[in-house]
Amino acid sequence: MSRELVLRRIKSRLGPGPVLNRAVAIAECDGSAAGLTHIDALFEHGELVNYYLAQSARADMYRRLGRTAEAKSSYERALALTQQEPERRFLQDRIRQLK
Repeated sequence: MSRELVLRRIKSRLGPGPVLNRAVAIAECDGSAAGLTHIDALFEHGELVNYYLAQSARADMYRRLGRTAEAKSSYERALALTQQEPERRFLQDRIRQLK
C-alpha cells in the first residue's frame, strides 16, 4: 500500500477536524494569508469543500485580510452547508457585519 493511500485512510478515520485545525493554527502563527493558502490547497484537492466549518474558517481569514467580497461568499457557502441554528445565526451575523 502506498504512503499516500495510508495517509488518506488515516485522514478519513480522523475526520476533518485535525486537518482544519492545522490550517487555523497556521493562520494564527503565520498570518491569515498563510492559513488561507493552506485551506485553498485542501479545497483544490477536494478536501473539506463541503464542510461548513472549513468554509467559515476560510471566510474569517478573508475577513481578516480585508477581502470582504470573498469573505461574504465563503460565509454564505458555510451558511448553505449547515442546518444548525446557532451556527446559522453566527454566520448570518458575520454576513451582516460585512455590509
